[in-house]
Amino acid sequence: MMAFLQKLAASLRRGRAAELPKDDKDAFYILMPMVIGNQHRSVSDLLSSSKFQVSFQCGRAQRSLLHIAATCGNYECLCLLLKKGSEINQQDKSGCTPLHLSAKNGQRKCLNKLLEYECDINIRNNEGLTAVHWLAVNGRTELLEDMLSRIKDVDIEDAQGQTPLHVACQNGHLQTLLCLVNNGANVNKANKSAWTPLHFACKHGQHEAVDILLKHGAELRPEVAGRTPLALCLEEGYGETCEVLLRQWPRLFDYLVRTVCDVTISEENVLKVLTHLCHQDWRLKEKFVEGLAERVSIIGHHLLSNSSQEVENSDSLIRAVRVLLRVEKVQHASRLSESQDLQALSVDHTNLKPVCERQCLLTLWQLIDDWMVFLDTDDRSAKSSSSGQPSNNTENTGSSDSTPTKASPSPVVGDTDSEPTQVCTDLSAKTDNTSKPSEEKSVAQNDSVCPEEESQSVSSAAKTEGGDQARRSPEVARICALIQAFYLCTQNSKEKSSNASSKFFSFLQRHITTLRKFVERDPQLIFNHFHFLLSCPGYMAEFLTIIHGQPFESRRQWFYDNLPTPAQWDLRAEEEESQATVRISREQLFSSSCQEILHRPPEQLKTALSIIFSGEEGLGQGLVREWFDLLSKELLNPDYALFTMSADGCTFQPNSNSAINPDHLSYFRFAGRLLGLALFHRQLLSTYFTRSFYKHILGVPVNYQDVASIDPEYAKSLQWLLDHDITDLGLDLTFSVETDTFGSMQEVELVRGGSKMSVTEQNKTEYVQLVTELRMTRAIKPQIDSFLSGFHDYIPHSLVQLFNEYELELLLSGMPEIDLSNWKTNSNYTGYSTDTPVVEWYWEFVDSMTEQQRVQLLQFVTGSSRVPFGGFSQLSSGGSIQMFTISRQPCPPDPPFPLPTASTCINLLRLPEYPSSAVLQDRLLTALRCGSQGYGMV
Repeated sequence: MMAFLQKLAASLRRGRAAELPKDDKDAFYILMPMVIGNQHRSVSDLLSSSKFQVSFQCGRAQRSLLHIAATCGNYECLCLLLKKGSEINQQDKSGCTPLHLSAKNGQRKCLNKLLEYECDINIRNNEGLTAVHWLAVNGRTELLEDMLSRIKDVDIEDAQGQTPLHVACQNGHLQTLLCLVNNGANVNKANKSAWTPLHFACKHGQHEAVDILLKHGAELRPEVAGRTPLALCLEEGYGETCEVLLRQWPRLFDYLVRTVCDVTISEENVLKVLTHLCHQDWRLKEKFVEGLAERVSIIGHHLLSNSSQEVENSDSLIRAVRVLLRVEKVQHASRLSESQDLQALSVDHTNLKPVCERQCLLTLWQLIDDWMVFLDTDDRSAKSSSSGQPSNNTENTGSSDSTPTKASPSPVVGDTDSEPTQVCTDLSAKTDNTSKPSEEKSVAQNDSVCPEEESQSVSSAAKTEGGDQARRSPEVARICALIQAFYLCTQNSKEKSSNASSKFFSFLQRHITTLRKFVERDPQLIFNHFHFLLSCPGYMAEFLTIIHGQPFESRRQWFYDNLPTPAQWDLRAEEEESQATVRISREQLFSSSCQEILHRPPEQLKTALSIIFSGEEGLGQGLVREWFDLLSKELLNPDYALFTMSADGCTFQPNSNSAINPDHLSYFRFAGRLLGLALFHRQLLSTYFTRSFYKHILGVPVNYQDVASIDPEYAKSLQWLLDHDITDLGLDLTFSVETDTFGSMQEVELVRGGSKMSVTEQNKTEYVQLVTELRMTRAIKPQIDSFLSGFHDYIPHSLVQLFNEYELELLLSGMPEIDLSNWKTNSNYTGYSTDTPVVEWYWEFVDSMTEQQRVQLLQFVTGSSRVPFGGFSQLSSGGSIQMFTISRQPCPPDPPFPLPTASTCINLLRLPEYPSSAVLQDRLLTALRCGSQGYGMV
């Protein structure tokens, strides 16, 4: 009893247990808060009368009390535990010893005490890091100095072979870096991936660390993948770091110019670096322009060299041209230093020539022209040979008596594309920092293979290949890439006023026939290299039929790839995060949206778009989609009198009487901007327009079938007029019509003197087209013009014309879901029945179609991709229900088989009785690609 009372009194006086329980886990949890609170006297008292194992590990991290004391920096408790025999090198679950934890948390006294007890500093945790690495990671220089005095090898490696110097450079701890270097750290020590400390510093933009490393003898070496420190600077866009490297090694400039053409490196980051360098010394701009122009020429000659063992990728050529042109546009920075360390790289800016007029590029353009002449001549010669006729063009291909062999173009003198290892080794061997005169000579003077020699080389290849044009595809693709480069160079803003553009268009005019042949053989060339067509309406017309024949997805991708967008970062300033925020009032949705859209510059809304509804906290793309959805519906509000519902009950047409609203033209411009903005940002609208309206957007002429959307009965009258001979019917029609304008009847002449010109069987087609244009175009011309002025602020006509009216509807309003069983159930047949083989083949094929193909089929037959509310049973025409109907048409037994045709005004598909399912599928797909209702044979 006495012992119990003494223990009870001691516990009450001290406010804790008087002794530890026998179970180590229970004892650990009593001692742990005391160690954390550095209650070393209580810990000592409890341990003195206990058999507790001081190295006992517990908890999720499996740490001992010594780990805890080292982490918290509780020196007294740590000393006590060491004296009690706690295991000094014991590792927790993550592999950390008490030394790791004291180093990681900067506990200097604890760290030194652990070192006094001769802990093992070479132990690595589960991440492969030693305590020295933790000090370097966190920049604990003072602690590092304490530890370095006790270790033999300052270049101690972790599991990846990285030394403390590697991680100090990565994190930019300059004092730690100097401490390591002053204690003998090897600045050129490589890890297992051959990364030196210089690689780490460059990769993370630590330009001050790079400067220190270079002053202590760091060498420029490639890592295992061949990337140099300079390439790493470019990859990350660190201009200051790149500047330090160039100051040390001016001869790196040529390697820099080559590296910027690497398409695996971000182009924007490359431009950040070059812009920074130009701003540090604006005279470098001309040096870059000169070097990049030479580089374009070198790559171009490689692409034209048949004997080249390693043909340059055409993407590198286009990258080089784009970078060249953007560097040429770099503006002088407001702060320019007259005494520049980079002065050794500068050049004289007197007598500067525009990019396209550099001699090296002029030679390349001429060589492209010679190749085009040869290919055209060789193509005609091959055709003449195949037809047994002699060629009259031998003067362009050299002597016909000779048997040329493949020429081996001379090595590119100006091309110093040596391996990174060689480049870096050569540079590292230099101890001076002065720039030597470049040993490179102009490609234009030394690498220009004689056109005749090149022609002989190609001619030989052509003969060997038996004139097989398909085997020339790679060669043609490379030439088209060069043509694209030619175009880009001539379109630089400073040269548009010169004769540069005229040179290119003159080139096009000379070779348009050959280019068309290229595209006919490989239409994909248009999307890869013929971007110049988008700014050449006249030449675009030459290729538009071929373009429309390409898959919709290919055209859609080309459309978005070439949308004119604002520069993603300003070359004259630091990169900034830009986002256009539009604040809208839900209560005044239309007016507040109109105010924002019309009064903001279009370029501003081409950036990332953000919508905020006043008084609400919501953000994100969900609100953007909601805004487009709500506003597209509000646009059709009858109160604004902008659009009227068409006869089909689900599509809309501009209101010819919208002038009742005095602001109607401004509203139509707003509507154009809204649709253009939606298309630009790939947002879908909850509204559908008539086919004729989409045609107006595309600039496609309307036809009489489009009249059905506003007046189905009148459309039927026009159809009847075309289908019958009107010679003796006595219709007494003239080229004039009466129109009702707000209750006043007016006679409108379709042509000058039309009221006195009779409609005859011979001119009735012209009459139908003119009345169609009057009803569908002239009546709403001011509205259409205002709409297009807004639409083209975002979407240029050159791009939207890539699509037909059906595809434009899909782009703007998306693809609706089609219930095939409902369609099949609500279909009628004329001349066929449900068990007729052609009908069965038809529905089997429709069942196998993709959703997009079904939508195209629905558009083909009904003129709309949208099924009315209630399904196919509610298809209408002329204000009444008009079911989908398949009508039998005769079909010849042998090819060519006619195409299906349609009358959209009555939802009628005229389907020939094809001899097989395969023929039906081929003819129907062809009709859908043509998008025609009147073509009968293709």
